[in-house]
Amino acid sequence: MGTGWYPVALAEGLERGTSTGTRLFGRELVVWRDSADTSHVWEDRCPHRGMRLSFGFVRDNHIACLYHGWQYDTSAQCRYIPAHPDLAVPGTIRVATYPSIERLSIVWAYDELDGDPPQEIGLAERAPTTPVRSLYVDASAAKVFDALVLAECPPLKNTGGTTQRSRTGTLVSLKSGGDEILIAVQPLSDLETALHIVIAGSPDVHRGDSQKRVSAWSEALRREIEGAARHAGEPRHEVVP
Repeated sequence: MGTGWYPVALAEGLERGTSTGTRLFGRELVVWRDSADTSHVWEDRCPHRGMRLSFGFVRDNHIACLYHGWQYDTSAQCRYIPAHPDLAVPGTIRVATYPSIERLSIVWAYDELDGDPPQEIGLAERAPTTPVRSLYVDASAAKVFDALVLAECPPLKNTGGTTQRSRTGTLVSLKSGGDEILIAVQPLSDLETALHIVIAGSPDVHRGDSQKRVSAWSEALRREIEGAARHAGEPRHEVVP
């Protein structure tokens, strides 16, 4: 996969004043939301000593490193160093950032540090959508896409029918009758993938039963993908204690 837009989190799970760590192609990212409800995707590393910013805390429109408390504003510029409170912080001290945007109840990042993404990201907003869950799979993104090519859309509120499948970049649509689910594929590493799953439709219609059905469907899909990856001899991700 080349440079482009990749999903990194469900927007609903990222509350104001919170942050979370994730990965894209093995690179560590921090995804955080400021007090103005804007999400940001940065390199997960404080320029001072390399501590992960996702271990720190968000206060208003600043994110602070847990190690020495250095604070960065929404432009990724360091604005305050507790050990030197009167210091005019040099403008060179800033965090590397990824362009980001929210579409389809998902936070997306452009895979190029401080890059200049195209204005049209190819992800037309569909309002409204119902977030379901993020799911982590011990298999490559290629194996995930292989499975999604054959996957059936689970029946939700309509009578169903033949599943229609389409893909735009890392977003896969499964549609049957009037039901549609969207699966955004995040390559965490060569052997790990995250799926961010939403239903195309209002939460007033799909909250509850539809979310449970799609969640159960996604669990079965994960087992199928991981089984296929093992059968094909794909190395398994090993967690080192």
